[in-house]
Amino acid sequence: MSREFPVGLTPPDWLVRNLQPQQASVNWAAIARAAMALALPLAIGLAAGEPGYGALASMGALSGVIGDTADAYRLRILNIAVPQLFGAIGVTIGSLVFGHGWVAVGAVTGVALVSGMISTIGAVASVSGLLLLLNCSIGAGLPLPGEWWLAPLLMSGGGLLVLALALLAWPLRSGVPERAAVASTYRTVADLLAASGTDAYDDLRHAVTESLNQSYDVVLARRAFHHGRSPDLVRLLAQLNAVTPVVEAAPAAHQHGKPLPAEVPAAVRHLAEAVETGYTGPIGLRLPAPANETARAVDHALRYAADVVTGQAPGPHPVDDRLGRPAALRIRAARAARNVLLSAASWRYGLRLALCIGLAQVLVSIIPVPRSYWVTLTITFVMKPDFGSVFSRALLRALGTVAGLVVAAGVLTVVPRGWWDVPVLLVLGPLIPAFTPRGYGYQTAAITPVILLLSDVLNHQGTGLLVPRLVDSLMGCAIALVAGYLLWPESWHTRVGDRLADAVADTAGYVELAFGAGVDPAARARRRRRLYRDLSSVRTEFQRALTEPPPTGRRAAAWWPLVVAVERMVDATTAARVRVKEGAPEPSAAEVAHVVLQLRELSEGLRETEVLFAVRTDLTGPSGSVLEPLRQEVAAARAIASPH
Repeated sequence: MSREFPVGLTPPDWLVRNLQPQQASVNWAAIARAAMALALPLAIGLAAGEPGYGALASMGALSGVIGDTADAYRLRILNIAVPQLFGAIGVTIGSLVFGHGWVAVGAVTGVALVSGMISTIGAVASVSGLLLLLNCSIGAGLPLPGEWWLAPLLMSGGGLLVLALALLAWPLRSGVPERAAVASTYRTVADLLAASGTDAYDDLRHAVTESLNQSYDVVLARRAFHHGRSPDLVRLLAQLNAVTPVVEAAPAAHQHGKPLPAEVPAAVRHLAEAVETGYTGPIGLRLPAPANETARAVDHALRYAADVVTGQAPGPHPVDDRLGRPAALRIRAARAARNVLLSAASWRYGLRLALCIGLAQVLVSIIPVPRSYWVTLTITFVMKPDFGSVFSRALLRALGTVAGLVVAAGVLTVVPRGWWDVPVLLVLGPLIPAFTPRGYGYQTAAITPVILLLSDVLNHQGTGLLVPRLVDSLMGCAIALVAGYLLWPESWHTRVGDRLADAVADTAGYVELAFGAGVDPAARARRRRRLYRDLSSVRTEFQRALTEPPPTGRRAAAWWPLVVAVERMVDATTAARVRVKEGAPEPSAAEVAHVVLQLRELSEGLRETEVLFAVRTDLTGPSGSVLEPLRQEVAAARAIASPH
């Protein structure tokens, strides 16, 4: 029999959400690379009689292990090699100002400003900015062995070792990650079709959006590195584009309210196997005869996808992607630099990070702190703009550090320094890629004992490192919470409400485009994919807000149903467009304009207030119209926004 907590002892929802581990599969290849990359440099250093050099290289490998998150080989080059360059620059600057008092304070603060600004560009730039500041903090706070150029060389070498291990199988598995990503998207679409007419549909539609985003990022990253026209790449992009009509037909099938025949999702899974294996022979789809316009849309989309997968029909559009550039590569270098310099958001975040780092540097300059760089390291990790809520990360950082120190205490107490450190790293290193997908607190718990072990190789202080690490981490969390969180009272409405209002306004534009005369179908597809990607970002932002304490978390919980309602409005629009394509009567221009008016009014209301508001215009229309389901979804959204 399950027991319930007494009312006074029930943990708050935001705390439960923070501590709940995320579901993720185990990446055994990354685990093996982490063990080898962290232990090998230290073993070489011990064999050469220079364990400190080996520890530096292992520290560099640690950053490579943290960045080793991509499946596609070309993305691995970006995710690991580019940040290593910035890391080398950072440790060089830090080493040059080490021991120079206020010069070091100014230099690290300036690097923090640059790091924060470039971190807003994209995923690769974010990791690069992170490593730039981390290594600068290490160089400025820790006396490194050897000449000034040796530390950046060793640390970069350790990171590049991770890259070399990650690329070993490239000649044998070229193109496999890209095919696997596209096949995974097909399987996710199959799950979506299987959930048609059930309560599981909404969550799976969100999973399809994420899978499409990831597949386009992976495939287009390969195109960015490929010179000339590749038949395999052309085919892969065509296969990915061909699943779009199936995704567009899914809302219409779900709107019908009845589960699809089992043969339909089975056919999509069959196509996924063909994509993954590169099969080009005929595929006999065993689909039931369509009985209505919705079933016809699904049938036509599946048969066309089958023709594209097997090469019997060309892709619906040229090889150039019509549905969006990859997130990590979206902005080119020159444009990125201009955007960073002119963007208020990048300056705001850069100044925010620089303030926190500057305060930390001043504090450790005034108060003797044995390992001052740990304070800035903590702030850097907690304050990353794309890593989630500052409050949540500060909380998880503190808890993860405590858990990691328990493990580190056992290692530093029981294991003698020397060759025994190598097998210990072989055991502890793989925990980092194993725990990282579970959440930030779990990642911190895995990284902490590794960092302390390598620090002890450099400083030989044993368990004397434990208390300073705890104190410094708590100091860093406190500075981040006060100077990076409480002093910047960005309201929840500013971070999320405006984005939701933009999404509603974009939905209005999508409705106009979906039923406008003479509109290119590719333009509709681009708008729909961009809208779904934006809604995915809004959903992620809301989920982060739910992990914050009241009033932010409470506000996010109150508005969460509206996020779902907006997603359903986009689905209803897509379903209506599919039904018209299959023969349903086209809605009148007046009816479309009326729905658009309602959406724009809803958008304005969201933008003008932080509380639920009253709507003004009545939403009516002809019964039986193809837009009737959309009007119902708009009415539901307006009811959420205006509960009185």
